[in-house]
Amino acid sequence: MKKFINEVGNVEKEMIQGILKAYPDKIDVIDSEGTFVRKEKNDNKVAVISGGGSGHEPSFAGYVGKGMLDAAVAGAIYTSPAADRIYEAIKAVATSKGVLMIPMNYTGDIMNFEMAAEMAQMEGVITDMVVTNDDVAVDNSLYTVGRRGVAGTVLVHKVAGAMAETGASLDEVKAVAERANSNVRTMGVAINPSTIPAAGKPGFVLGDDEMEFGIGIHGEPGVRKEKLKSANEIVDMLLEKILDDLDYTGSEVALMVNGSGGTPLMELYLINNYAHDVLKNKGISVYKTFVGNYMTSIEQEGFSLTLLKLDGQLKELLDAPCDTAAMKI
Repeated sequence: MKKFINEVGNVEKEMIQGILKAYPDKIDVIDSEGTFVRKEKNDNKVAVISGGGSGHEPSFAGYVGKGMLDAAVAGAIYTSPAADRIYEAIKAVATSKGVLMIPMNYTGDIMNFEMAAEMAQMEGVITDMVVTNDDVAVDNSLYTVGRRGVAGTVLVHKVAGAMAETGASLDEVKAVAERANSNVRTMGVAINPSTIPAAGKPGFVLGDDEMEFGIGIHGEPGVRKEKLKSANEIVDMLLEKILDDLDYTGSEVALMVNGSGGTPLMELYLINNYAHDVLKNKGISVYKTFVGNYMTSIEQEGFSLTLLKLDGQLKELLDAPCDTAAMKI
């Protein structure tokens, strides 16, 4: 294993300190384990929080700030944050308008966010939750009951954060998050796996002519191995799976081409080029495009495609200003 690290046991701690030193004007931390909060609290809005295992950077700390998340709780690499830390995050950002939690659909995350909410509610904090589950690759996995939350989660965070910034009620912010979640779909592929530092070996093994189709974000294998194909052929495969799951015909969409951490931007732009052409030929209009590393899996070489079906309100919320380390509009 070759990585730019020091002691394996200090990777997360040193990363957390590096994030704080990079963005002192946007992010603060309330513990040494990575409970990130918005630098300037806004008491006149619903607080929106999320979190999950480390290794997905810039998710989730990178989306803490005006127009997106008020707090993000990081666990160890690919591991859910503990309930007591989520509880402390809720307390730190809670307002009289309430707190909306938007975790991804992984068993540990859901259990710990629900426990934290129960603790907060006993102290009079109003909470609610929307669980993202945009992955069309699998209905169940080692980590989930139901579909996994993957890169589409970032778009749900964006619209929910923008809605909260307007001063909307908790019910209104939740409704927007639920509508986005029900209209977003993601499918991914990888040609090389990630290696968790503490494990010291890749999560799966691929031959030089193989790829994993339907990968998750925790270094797990996909739903099947395939012979490596051209970028255009892979885009066709991913979009076919997405479009078979939800009818986007005649719709305006947001398209996210998300890198898994080890894929060059050159290749992501190449993929985006063809994805736009395919969608146009299918009568689907791309309103807004996101290309880059938004929800990664350490250094995995791979990418995912996400489509979010838009309506007038969701378009406005996607376009609304936000100012975070990883997204600025």
